[in-house]
This record gives sequence, C-alpha cells and structure tokens, in this order.
Amino acid sequence: MKLSQFGFDLPEERIAKHPPLNRDESKLMVLHPKTGEIEHKMFKDVLDYFEEDDVFVMNDTKVFPARLYGNKEKTNARIEVFLLRELNPTTKLWDVLVDPARKIRIGNKLYFGEDESLVAEVIDNTTSRGRTLRFLYDGSYEEFRKALNDLGETPLPKELDRDVEEDDEERYQTIFAQNEGAVAAPIAGLHFSKHLLKRMEIKGVKRTSVTMHIGLGTFAPVEVEDLSKHKMDSEQAFITQETCDIVNKAIDNKKKICVVGTTTMRTMESSVSSDGHLNPFDGWTNKFIFPSYEFAIADAMITNFHPPKSTLMMQAAAFAGYDLLKKAYELAIKEEYNFSTYGDAMLIIY
Repeated sequence: MKLSQFGFDLPEERIAKHPPLNRDESKLMVLHPKTGEIEHKMFKDVLDYFEEDDVFVMNDTKVFPARLYGNKEKTNARIEVFLLRELNPTTKLWDVLVDPARKIRIGNKLYFGEDESLVAEVIDNTTSRGRTLRFLYDGSYEEFRKALNDLGETPLPKELDRDVEEDDEERYQTIFAQNEGAVAAPIAGLHFSKHLLKRMEIKGVKRTSVTMHIGLGTFAPVEVEDLSKHKMDSEQAFITQETCDIVNKAIDNKKKICVVGTTTMRTMESSVSSDGHLNPFDGWTNKFIFPSYEFAIADAMITNFHPPKSTLMMQAAAFAGYDLLKKAYELAIKEEYNFSTYGDAMLIIY
C-alpha cells in the first residue's frame, strides 16, 4: 500500500488536549468487519461484546518522566533533553534527543536542576537530533535514577501542544502499568478504570499482559510512499510463559482474544508459532504491520483514533480492513470523536 492512502484532513479541534473526566467514559466506536456494521457506544460498554473466559491482553509498560530541561555550559542556553533508552547503567550512558540540536556538540556539558547537581557530557552524535550522553553523578545508581525522575516531566506528545499539568502524571499512565521503560503511554490502555477491571473480573473475562517499552519509533513519521520500504525502530518486548499459557488455552477453547493497543499487537505478532499459538519472547522487535497483513491470534482489538499517515492508523486498517477503517474515520470526524493520545476508542471485533 501507499502512504498517500492514509492521508485525511484532521481538524485541530478533534485532537483531544485533555483526558475525559473518567477513564472509561470516552466514546467507543465498534466496528464489525464481517458485516461492515458500525456502532456508537461508551467505552464502559466494551464488556458487552465478551463472555466468560475470553481474554484481554494489555501492555503493562510504565512511562517514566523522560523529558528534562537543562542548561548548556558557558552560554546557559536552555536545552530540552528527551531520554530514549539507557545504554549502560554502570557508566550512566543514555541515548537521547536534544532540542535545539544545532547547539549541542560532542564535548559539551549540560547542567540540570536549580543546584546543577546533575551534569551530562555529550559523547556522541547518533542522528540529526540524537546524542549519547554520559551522566556524571557521584551517588548510587538508585540515587541517580531518583534524580532523573525528580527532574524529569511526563513526556506528553508534542501534538497536544500544551504544558504538562499536575494530573498528567497519573492520566498519562495506565492503571495496570508495572514495568518501567516506556517514553510514551500505550494509549488504548488509558481507557480502563478500576471499576471496569472489577466488572471484567466479575464477568469471568480474563486479562493478561505483555510488555513493550514504547519508544518514539512508534510515532516516527513514515517518509516513503511504498510502505514496504518503511523501517520501524526496534523496541524492547517481553512475553512470559504464563501469558502464553492463558492465551493458548483461550485459542484451543475457541474463546475470543482481545488485544489492547497496537504495541500489544506488534509484540504478540512478533512471537507466533507455526501452528498459530503464542511463544514466550524476550528481545527487540521492529515489526511493522500494515494492510494486507494476516493476523495470527487476535479476534478483537482496541485502539484509539490516530493521526493521518501514522503507523498506528496503518495497523488499525490492517486489522479492520482498509475500506472500513477509512469509512470509520470519516464518520468519527463527522460525529465529533476525539483523536490521538487522550482521544476516544475503537473496538474492532470479528
């Protein structure tokens, strides 16, 4: 498929700047690819489509406060540093993005905090905005990580175009987040409330987790017209034997498996056995899913409404079918659904 096929006009007012008051009270559009039917519901109605022993699979990654602001030595210029991934805990090496990048060269030092207690030295250029930093810190590793957390702020996506607010720390995190390592939230999971998970438990719908530590590669723009030539950045992912056992039992018993979010889906599709079951996984994946991809495990998928030409939209189109998804997006704009990180949800169910 071609990149241009995923373009559409998204009005600025359809990008949700803030989360809904209650997590499970966003809108929910339900797509039935077999019949082409489209329904309009609330997210808390999602359990109406599932029965006892069906399984929800979620991404339990936890977002860390990845955006820091420091000052460059001598000039005191304010520099944004976005932590991408830790390369070496012992030497405190990190891959980061810097902005403005033109001012930051190898050998420069950056100072963080009012007392400038945290210092980083630029030791390599990786991309036009990418740098490798070595943090210089005298305390223990635990104290160093605490200093990073205290100085960092919630890494809201730039498209929200606003400052971080107090409740973002809680709301830009799923309530089941456990394993820290993501620089972006698995946004389909943001719709689940404690009350909804309790109702799921009472109904006998099972849930289990995989982990994918989401990097910025998930949101990187596609810059080639031929989608088969696009390369995703690798992201670290884990699937436990316990999760495999739960999912594989559901497959064998012909129960529905609902995958929550595009990152969960990419993780699972990266570790499928030849007979269509889930295998344990511990590694990195750069799997890119776009139409017409053959999915191995899921019967249903929860996802948000995504920006034009995004890899997230392409994956949703692969699962729903391109024509139905385009129709759904046109309807979403007409019916004033909210898009993006804090936007509304879609359930695609077979």
